[in-house]
Amino acid sequence: MEIIEKLNSRLLDSTKLPCKLDTEVYKQRALTYAQMEGAISVLSDMQADKSYVYKSAVAIELGLNMDENPAEIDSIWEEEIIKKIHPDDRLKKYIHELRFYELMEAMDTGSRAEYCVHSKIRMKDKNNQYRLVKHRMFYVYSPDNGKLRFALCLYHIALDQSQPLISDFMIINTAKGEVVVKDRLDYQNILSKRELEVLKYIGEGYASKEIAGFLSISVNTVSRHRQNILEKLNVKNSVQAFKDSFH
Repeated sequence: MEIIEKLNSRLLDSTKLPCKLDTEVYKQRALTYAQMEGAISVLSDMQADKSYVYKSAVAIELGLNMDENPAEIDSIWEEEIIKKIHPDDRLKKYIHELRFYELMEAMDTGSRAEYCVHSKIRMKDKNNQYRLVKHRMFYVYSPDNGKLRFALCLYHIALDQSQPLISDFMIINTAKGEVVVKDRLDYQNILSKRELEVLKYIGEGYASKEIAGFLSISVNTVSRHRQNILEKLNVKNSVQAFKDSFH
């Protein structure tokens, strides 16, 4: 997937510049979050390209393996968890993480700790049914080289399961209690399912011919969907439509 390649190129620190942050200290913090919040806590080390997954009882509810706790993964992507996420929410999670990274990179280094991603995503549970799960993500930058060193992700089952299973993605300023970026795609209920599929592929940079192949439709049909998207969202082009849907 193209967006994963983009994320890896940005998130992973290939410079190997000295960073004095102690991994063991942050692993202990991840463990504490898992214990105190009853969450699954994932600490990803961008310099080592590794993740450490700490699981509480919520892992059992989500049908996740508890044999290794913590589990050590040779990747910054916690595949056992990610594969549980609804495909639409999985893509939007990647897109939102990319946007979060770009926002942090453009920000004064002293302000970065005030921001996090706050999401509600659909994940399959032990009964193979989708449930709403709260997801939060924090970045930790190295004070030595200014590079992103750790990402901490927290997952726990949302308190209110009575509401419709609709995902929600936000970037918030925790110091001010303000929403900085909110994903409007879910409640902008004016595009058809197929138009949303086309829009997502557009957002990943695919051409109409490639999208036609992915969806097993003709290029002319893709072009018609693109035109419908422009008209329904009242924007000048489909790339802008994608950006607007995730602002």
